Amino acid sequence: MFVHEQVQKVWWDDALCNDGTGALLDLFFSEQLDDIATAKAFCAACPVQEPCLTGALARREPWGVWGGELISNGKILAQKRKRGRPPKARPAEAEVGSAAGAEVPAARIA
Repeated sequence: MFVHEQVQKVWWDDALCNDGTGALLDLFFSEQLDDIATAKAFCAACPVQEPCLTGALARREPWGVWGGELISNGKILAQKRKRGRPPKARPAEAEVGSAAGAEVPAARIA
């Protein structure tokens, strides 16, 4: 057994997600936004949150919630966006003009 594995086992025994059955695996490795939020909330009260996150970053975990953070390709993601193409953003001019109550020139009214 490697020293790294021994150190990891010390904190792993105290992790709240370590229920011994693996029943929470789907929650911590889900693609669903609500599952990710639930997993992060679960980590908030965990006494080994910091070593969990540090270890995940050191191992460059490919994905999942580790230490209360969403990891992808060994890096922390600020947030996960929904699947599919993001909605088109309206041009800033159109939003400013409509918000300020600007009138549309008569040539554009059809």
